[in-house]
Amino acid sequence: MTPLSRRVLRALDRFHAACPWDHNAHFHRWLLRQLPRRAGTALDVGCGSGDLARLLAGRAERVHGVDADPGITARARELTSTAVPVTYTVADAPAGLPDGPYDVITCVAVVHHLPFTRALEAFRDRLAPGGTLVIVGVFRERTLTDHLLALASIPLNVVMALLRNRGRPAPRPVSMTARTSPADMTFPEIARAARTVLPGARLSRRLFWRYTLVWRHP
Repeated sequence: MTPLSRRVLRALDRFHAACPWDHNAHFHRWLLRQLPRRAGTALDVGCGSGDLARLLAGRAERVHGVDADPGITARARELTSTAVPVTYTVADAPAGLPDGPYDVITCVAVVHHLPFTRALEAFRDRLAPGGTLVIVGVFRERTLTDHLLALASIPLNVVMALLRNRGRPAPRPVSMTARTSPADMTFPEIARAARTVLPGARLSRRLFWRYTLVWRHP
């Protein structure tokens, strides 16, 4: 990395510390469009502060959120009205996931923290026939396409931050206080492993350093 590149990245870090916006929440509306209008049960793996779990409650009769972090799970409970059909559990995935079956399983920016193949197998085994699994994940950039998408994401990232915060400094959203770590799998590695466990899964690279996976249980 050149000195100029390092300066640019430091400047971007300072900008986003002042004007943060949640890249993962950006995909929530897209995620909901992949789901049936009504479902019986939904499981959100790595639910964090519960933003997506509460949205899923508009589609599902019962939603269960699971996260390994007790602090962020407690915050999710505080932010969720008792009138909303959402419950939360502190548990490690995939071993600690409830048995199911579930009509919908979601996992946003979490699966790279887990043993990838075992996690997909656990999701598959807990999904009801006809159910839908949707993953929004992160990957390690390697190919030219990866780097071009990353490059295009930088100015768009700035624009989105300015629009979301109306050009003013803002506090970091609760959803962005959970612990994070970088991805170690490339997109081709993810696609190969996913299609072995989930035949017919649809995967796509996305802007903002993300990929998506959609699989419907036969």
